[in-house]
Amino acid sequence: MIMNSETAQADLPSQHERDGMIFVGAGTFWMGSDDHYPEEKPAHRVNVDGFFIDETPVTNADFAEFVTATGYRTFAESVPDPRDYPGILQEMLYAGSLVFRKPAGQVDLSDWTQWWSFLKGANWRQPYGTHSSIEGLHDHPVVHISHHDAMAYARWKGKELPTEAEWEFAARGGLDQAEYAWGSELSPGGRYMANTWQGPFPAVNHKLDGYTRTSPVKAFPPNGYGLYDMVGNVWEWTSDWFAPKHEADATKACCIPKNPRGGLEVASYDPCLPKIKIPRKVLKGGSHLCAPNYCRRYRPAARHAEAIDTSTSHVGFRCVVRNGESNETAS
Repeated sequence: MIMNSETAQADLPSQHERDGMIFVGAGTFWMGSDDHYPEEKPAHRVNVDGFFIDETPVTNADFAEFVTATGYRTFAESVPDPRDYPGILQEMLYAGSLVFRKPAGQVDLSDWTQWWSFLKGANWRQPYGTHSSIEGLHDHPVVHISHHDAMAYARWKGKELPTEAEWEFAARGGLDQAEYAWGSELSPGGRYMANTWQGPFPAVNHKLDGYTRTSPVKAFPPNGYGLYDMVGNVWEWTSDWFAPKHEADATKACCIPKNPRGGLEVASYDPCLPKIKIPRKVLKGGSHLCAPNYCRRYRPAARHAEAIDTSTSHVGFRCVVRNGESNETAS
């Protein structure tokens, strides 16, 4: 049973209210799912301590403040080091990032290169390539953020990235074992609860929820804890190394893991790319590109492996503060 965080929220320190964070009280919940993708299995109980978590994903405005204060340069804005990518062609060594580009018609869904392109000059400032900008998108989630970039921002704020368990616990909003962050139906009463894809991905998006790409944070209803965009809009980085499955449920209540930090770096490498030893972290939440015919990962239990050097037009992040302590700095 989930422990309700309403009492704790009523006593929130004012600094956390200003920081735009929500307190999620400690509790035990069922993590993962036995009903969908293999990497979500097995469902198992996990206990987490209370923590503060950002009410929304980090926005373009938030990230711009960080860059202005520090002069930080993201991974997508930097030319790759050829030593990290054995066999890479010299003409491919340029700064850029992966951008979703809708194909003209239906394509082979097993070939992601049919809708993803590595565009020169694409980065958080120019999310769709050199001729784009974030003008008018200041309240949208920042994208084209690698794991290192997310960590750099979190440290500047005196925060951290959530563990996978913390993220999933918060995303469920008190609805333990529910399919979605809001209940058992994807679109209850025909209402769209998150920014996802409507139509046959990747060629046709009917835009029934009002958006073809990212949406402003808070454009859709919050979950039971008052958190926005925990499902859809953008995938979010966690601090956990990816493992292809969860641990089995504890046989006794006394053995339920507490505050687990999942996975091992050495076991997180992509087996399909044996020559490239880039470890992978867990992404959570799905994105605006998740669709019933392709990626049904618009659920709290869903998870995805992403190389820590990767940035794309549908990946962002949010931060946590553990033990109720904020160490925000402006350095």
